[in-house]
Amino acid sequence: MQWLTWNVNGIRAVHKKGFLDFFQRIAPDVLCIQETKAQPDQVPGEMSDIPGYGFHMHSAQRKGYSGVATWTRRVPQEVREGVGAAEFDAEGRVLVTRHEDIYLYNIYFPNGSGGPERLEYKKNFYFHLRDLFARHLAAGEPLVVCGDFNTAHEPIDLARPRENEKNSGFMPVEREWLGTYFTLGLVDIFRRLHPGEPGHYSWWDYRFSARDRNIGWRIDYFMISPDLVDRVEDCRILPEVTGSDHCPVLLALRDNPSWKG
Repeated sequence: MQWLTWNVNGIRAVHKKGFLDFFQRIAPDVLCIQETKAQPDQVPGEMSDIPGYGFHMHSAQRKGYSGVATWTRRVPQEVREGVGAAEFDAEGRVLVTRHEDIYLYNIYFPNGSGGPERLEYKKNFYFHLRDLFARHLAAGEPLVVCGDFNTAHEPIDLARPRENEKNSGFMPVEREWLGTYFTLGLVDIFRRLHPGEPGHYSWWDYRFSARDRNIGWRIDYFMISPDLVDRVEDCRILPEVTGSDHCPVLLALRDNPSWKG
């Protein structure tokens, strides 16, 4: 199974930049996107009605802001919009789908650069989600968490760590919040498969030819529960895919032999 995550920086914008060609070429089993910046009635029909796929979406109350969407080849056993907390669900940041034994969280984590209030919001969001993940893990439920985490965890995860220690996305306190997910038991599967390898990034500033020079950040992740590690065949970043200031991340996961087609 091929699962992908991608912050598209606008579902209508990426539609004009070859999204459907990319989708048909990859033919993923699951594709999660973030920052849709659209309400359901604003999504082009050929994107919401891709043959052979179901389409699920959670939009922000504020138009043109935030939002997540998930395409699934198989019909999920469960779909949940949001996390049951009004302050977070109003921004359309979480879509949960269950695929047989796996709970999949498609998440657009907040950016903390809007001042102290937004940084506090980001902290509360991180901890609220952490508590939800802890319940899944305690219940022995396999878990996949993917999306734009808006935080690089280690210096290896961005091209210029020293220059960005005071910037949101790499401040020590934000890295600590992200680190609690690993303490909980979640596995950053890309880093597990590519330990110590620098230069792998998923976001580049539109300015200063940052992408051409690979001056980027790795802030888009697949995190999985430990019981899924042995089912992973690959996890890689796809920097050759354009259309956004982010690029997709792919997780290849062996199917559970007990699943029916």
